[in-house]
Amino acid sequence: MLRTLLASGMACALLGLPAAAADITLRLAHFAAESHPAQAAAEQFAARVEERTGGAIAVELYPANELGSPPEQLEQTIVGAIDMNLPTQGGLDKYEKAFGTVMTPFAFADYDQAHAVLDGPFFDWVAPKLEDQGLVMLSSWEYGFRNITNSQHAINTPEDVKGLKLRTPPELQIVAALEGLGATTTQIAFPELPNALNQGVVDGQENPIGVIYHFKLNDFQEHLALTRHVYNSMVHVINKDVFDSLTPEQQTILREESIAAGKMMREAVVAEEEQNIADLEAAGMKVTRPDLAPFVAMMGPARARVAEYTGQENMDTFLSFLD
Repeated sequence: MLRTLLASGMACALLGLPAAAADITLRLAHFAAESHPAQAAAEQFAARVEERTGGAIAVELYPANELGSPPEQLEQTIVGAIDMNLPTQGGLDKYEKAFGTVMTPFAFADYDQAHAVLDGPFFDWVAPKLEDQGLVMLSSWEYGFRNITNSQHAINTPEDVKGLKLRTPPELQIVAALEGLGATTTQIAFPELPNALNQGVVDGQENPIGVIYHFKLNDFQEHLALTRHVYNSMVHVINKDVFDSLTPEQQTILREESIAAGKMMREAVVAEEEQNIADLEAAGMKVTRPDLAPFVAMMGPARARVAEYTGQENMDTFLSFLD
């Protein structure tokens, strides 16, 4: 498998600096495809950390689940086998339920609102909680609003979702949203999804536009509905013991470059979405943009399920940030 290595020699050569051996090598693993903006952001982070630390810190990148499934990567980061990871809130809420509130169905109106909440009051609220789990939260990156694809028919109203058998990841929030619209859900590991779609094991699935595009799910799906039913992002975390072993200056560099990389990824994801949609349409996918108000009106039971999972106190705190 391909390993993207930005070690001191490579970065110094690119920057025209003399080569120097790295004192510390940090391994950053994530689940996104190598062509996805997450990898470009990770490459920027690695190069700038190495540059600003004078080669004292090198970062090795392991994209596309090279070091295990997303839950396995996160667990390895908590125990220190991997130094850094980019899980979503759906992975982190297995360890700290407050993270699960982000994925409340139709919580955010747009990207600007989501970013303002995640960078501001939400970060201040959850970052200390995550340290209790052995992780330091550096920043929120991006993943995007999730949308439904299927092989059966166009989706223009909630009634069109009813009866569809849709694959979801194991996150309760996504399951609750789709079941609230009348779909039947089943959990299939992402690497097995293309084959499941191809064989008709499920009618469809849901994911951000970038995932649908970069993993070519349109090869197996005719219809895309821009439902934007759940938002989540990748969250840049580092093992707490590893972070604590760094100098204060190095810690500051990691935080600052994580934020910068996340900003770059956000801009890339948002900028790419409409082009990705256009490219999917050009490739033959039929895209609908339904009025979301009727979908939102059906989310009462789904939001109640999410509040039960996260805890009502956590949900109330999160909802206060939206105001």
